[in-house]
Amino acid sequence: MKKLISAIDVGTTKICTIIGSLDSGGNVQVLGVGLVPSHGMHKGMVVNVEEAKESVTESIRRAEQASGLKVESAYVGVTGRHISSINSHGVVAIPRNDRLVRHDDLKRVLSSAQQVNLPDDRRILHAIPRNYALDSQERIKNPVGMHGFRLDVETHIITAAISSVQNLVKCIRSVGVEIQDLILEPLASGEAVLTPEEREVGVILADIGGGTTDIAVFKDGSIYHTSIIPVAGYQVTSDLSIGLGLPFEIAEAMKKKYGNVYPEVLTKNQDSTLTVEDGHSVSYSDLCNIIKVRMEELLRLILLEMPDSNYASLAPAGLVLTGGCSNLAGLEALARQTIRIQTRIGEPMGVYGITDILHDPAHSTGVGLLLWGTRNHSRPAWEAQKKSGVFDGFMTVLKKFFGV
Repeated sequence: MKKLISAIDVGTTKICTIIGSLDSGGNVQVLGVGLVPSHGMHKGMVVNVEEAKESVTESIRRAEQASGLKVESAYVGVTGRHISSINSHGVVAIPRNDRLVRHDDLKRVLSSAQQVNLPDDRRILHAIPRNYALDSQERIKNPVGMHGFRLDVETHIITAAISSVQNLVKCIRSVGVEIQDLILEPLASGEAVLTPEEREVGVILADIGGGTTDIAVFKDGSIYHTSIIPVAGYQVTSDLSIGLGLPFEIAEAMKKKYGNVYPEVLTKNQDSTLTVEDGHSVSYSDLCNIIKVRMEELLRLILLEMPDSNYASLAPAGLVLTGGCSNLAGLEALARQTIRIQTRIGEPMGVYGITDILHDPAHSTGVGLLLWGTRNHSRPAWEAQKKSGVFDGFMTVLKKFFGV
């Protein structure tokens, strides 16, 4: 019997529910998709619980209708400016006579790395081991079964604000869906758009959504750095609305339909004036130049979030742009010109079935959440936590830290 799994991407502009299954060959089949506009969200966080709940309910209903299956539990993405991250070091001794590293030692050293001072309103969402060291041997991926006296770990710790997570959890659970785990959205997007080779040599992922730009740097096969910028597609549309004197909804539609960061490539006989729905006309070049200026600014902000200014050494595989805003025509070329590093647009991969709507960078997080879930679905919770890097599984986080 196929193992069913669901994912819910609660974004600023859209909510996407995906129902899938893991077949006998380990491949992920999409069985149903529910995509609806998002209400009650701002910059990745819930600002109106009832409106957000209604949007989530409708998204789940459509996915269930398409698949003929019921969503009972799901993997849910988390983002927002309340997210922050630090790197921490942990160390423990191997006390047994045989000096053999066991799984319990990994749990002890990860627990040691998590002994960091946090404000009362924040808790750890992920504690992800970057690499281990055993005595004088460094950069070990999995020390279990090796011999040594001292075990060290470099850990990337991601923290979240309790109140923001509680509001998101309330929206999901109030519609009768349990949460299997909360996943930081750029980690999920990385599952869907990055290759193992990119993760190994070093790559920057920037998921440009509606309310936030989610950044993750992967290196040596693991997460290296994460950051959330509260600037994304919403700000581009807002600039268009103000600069061109358009209602916000019309500005958004114009951005999606005509947005191009290189308006100078227009042929001479192409009409440079666009007629909008309310009867007014706007200049095509003005529309595109406003978008270009905002996207240049965002690209530079992405680099400012990097932990190292030597980008060639940090990320030899360059920059992968994904998310709905990465659909803007010419953005890949603009990134190469503006920040002068190799760039590509990342589309979701690794699934089959009802996927026509999902072949779009806007759905990288949703597909990534599904992949994350299927890759950790069949193991006991503590095994899944070790492999995925999520030390605090959802039930542990919610019961111990969030009090729900």
